[in-house]
Amino acid sequence: MNESQISEIIALAWDDEAAFDAIERQYGLSEGDVIKLMRLNMKPSSFRMWRKRVSGRKTKHEAYFDKMSSKEHGIGLGRRTPGSTAFRRIQNKR
Repeated sequence: MNESQISEIIALAWDDEAAFDAIERQYGLSEGDVIKLMRLNMKPSSFRMWRKRVSGRKTKHEAYFDKMSSKEHGIGLGRRTPGSTAFRRIQNKR
């Protein structure tokens, strides 16, 4: 895995709109693999802050995100829509 891919994965992991499921589909990394990658490539304090932020957060999983989005908001926040930050990042990389 090259440095630009690692940077993209870290950006997606920080992004509230990008679910772990999407990272797994795109890069083949499970949630545990993403956690290991984050631990190895971030300062310890940044990693702890990220883990605290995403631990127990159901919205980092698409199944819950899609269910919540359609029921409460009527939109699919778990998907990479053209207005989302994750979508723009991917488009800029192409």
